[in-house]
Amino acid sequence: MLTPAQTAIVKATVPLLETGGEALTTHFYKVMLGEYAEVRPLFNQAHQASGAQPRALANSVLQYAKHIDNLGALGNLPAQIIQKHVALQIQPEHYPIVGTCLLRAIREVLGPGIATDEVIEAWGAAYWDLANLLIGAEKAEYDRLALAPGGWRGARAFRVARKVAESAEIVSLYLEPVDGQPVVDFTPGQYLGLRLVIDGQEVRRNYSLSAAPNGRSYRISVKREQGGVVSNYLHDQVAEGAVLEVFPPAGEFVLRDGAAPLVLISGGVGITPTLAMAEAALAKGDREVIFLHYARNKEVHAFGKTLKDWAARYPKFRNFIVYEHGEADKVDALGRPTPEQLQRWLPAGLDCDVYFLGPKPFMAAIKRFLAALGLPDERRRYEFFGPAEALN
Repeated sequence: MLTPAQTAIVKATVPLLETGGEALTTHFYKVMLGEYAEVRPLFNQAHQASGAQPRALANSVLQYAKHIDNLGALGNLPAQIIQKHVALQIQPEHYPIVGTCLLRAIREVLGPGIATDEVIEAWGAAYWDLANLLIGAEKAEYDRLALAPGGWRGARAFRVARKVAESAEIVSLYLEPVDGQPVVDFTPGQYLGLRLVIDGQEVRRNYSLSAAPNGRSYRISVKREQGGVVSNYLHDQVAEGAVLEVFPPAGEFVLRDGAAPLVLISGGVGITPTLAMAEAALAKGDREVIFLHYARNKEVHAFGKTLKDWAARYPKFRNFIVYEHGEADKVDALGRPTPEQLQRWLPAGLDCDVYFLGPKPFMAAIKRFLAALGLPDERRRYEFFGPAEALN
């Protein structure tokens, strides 16, 4: 338990974290991934190389230090971390490794003049306060998923029942449990965790569920990423009939109940969770659904036929497609997102709930446009890997 003096010490390090937090977390990952092979499968090396993972952790550490005496001010951040951990199956035995490496990084990066024994002791107490909170919350979620109808704990074997090319870049995998038993329902917007062994190395990844829950099977849709170890493996090596190890659904970016019109805005592969959201909302039939999708061109536009079918089938569904390049008469607009498009296609008076997802520049533009149009913060919802400030 943190003492008042230790709390004050942690808060006093905030200016250092604001200027040097990313250097600290970069060193932390170098130490941990270099010396503890058992945690390497939990981390996407592409995110390490790009700096996205160290930036995300630096932001989380900074926010925790700022609000260590009022954790309620962290908002959804703890819930997001818990859900990511559950999706990857983080276990209590991982926490001592993280704590050891974090304290070592603080000492080595800040140096003995700043990282005194008192500072290390304070940060050790702060870390374990947070770690014990997360361990307890994650255990509760693991227990809930295991006891829910169709639920399970850890990895479960699923067979690839179908594999469908949705575009030049995206393939869907339809997953059915090998044991033939039901599968736990999920909230649209959530994702599945996969555990794979590729070239003798274990890796874990999360992929959004791209169809509404049905209690029998799941669908994930995966974009081929240039140099992506897992995405290329799923595209090129995994065939129908293959068996994959799957962790239960998780995720905090989920569709909430509501009566106001639902607006779903996606760019590229960001379409995957919004498809599940739209399908679930249309099945309930109690709200208008407006679907805006942006793609580079026709070849990479996934699920175009699905959207056309929904438009013909559901009176409350409207969809608008924009290509960056292509034939103007085939889509609703050409080019990149503009505030004028949103103003034209969103409901009058902006009485709506908006969810958006896509590449970082796309999301930054949509966030900025919605704010300029006057849509309140609480009606704008998105999921983003990395510091939220990067979208401002």
